[in-house]
Amino acid sequence: MRPAVGARCVRRLVIATACCLALQGCKTDLYTNLNEREANAMVATLLERGIPASRIAQKGGQMTVVVDDTRFAEAVKLLNENGFPKDRFATMGDVFKRDGLVASPVQERAQMIFALSEELSRTVSEINGVLSARVHVVLPENDPLRRDLVPSSASVFIRHEASLPINDLIPQIKTLVSNSIAGLSYEKVSVVPVATPARVQSTPQTVPLSSFLGVWVHSESLPRAMWLFGTLAVACAALLITLVLVLLRGRRRDFVLRPLAPAR
Repeated sequence: MRPAVGARCVRRLVIATACCLALQGCKTDLYTNLNEREANAMVATLLERGIPASRIAQKGGQMTVVVDDTRFAEAVKLLNENGFPKDRFATMGDVFKRDGLVASPVQERAQMIFALSEELSRTVSEINGVLSARVHVVLPENDPLRRDLVPSSASVFIRHEASLPINDLIPQIKTLVSNSIAGLSYEKVSVVPVATPARVQSTPQTVPLSSFLGVWVHSESLPRAMWLFGTLAVACAALLITLVLVLLRGRRRDFVLRPLAPAR
């Protein structure tokens, strides 16, 4: 019996498992608490530029986008240039959520203006090519007895891609905002567009793939996949050797302890 051999095999198995965990730790969370649509758009944007990325499901239906540690800064910069993560706007239901307190007329008016601004900002942000948008609504509280009434107004700030024909969209945006607020005229809506710096469009980067054991993986992930497979293979071999040694030791013990049959 050689118990030292079995202990050495178990030690190797533990080391191999630790190596597997270390390899899995090379991924880092990029953004969390994302909906499925936004997570898919982020992963697609990163993969198009050759940055390996994936999404992991969280509890409650939320998603997490993960990337390699070495590409973290590059991924954040690329997503910011493409308007990710998207701004989150409060809905009417969020603004007017009942909390058991009686709101004053001033508070209700402020909530209404804020809710209108949030809803319009989210609508304008849905336009293709618009990276972010903010709509500021001004609804003055006019006295009915005054002769000169202050008209309502709204200003729209848009950050968009350089390739977007924003001048063709400005009349449509002004019409959208003016028709969404009662008493707001088309002339009292101003739009301020700001184009992001044009990115140098290089030749489309095709994601290089390599075949490993019949599975296509990213070329940058091929060494990691090989190390992972090798580590798992060593761990399985160590486990198999340990089981064989345990079985052989048990059989040898049974052979030694088995009483000899009396000779006739």
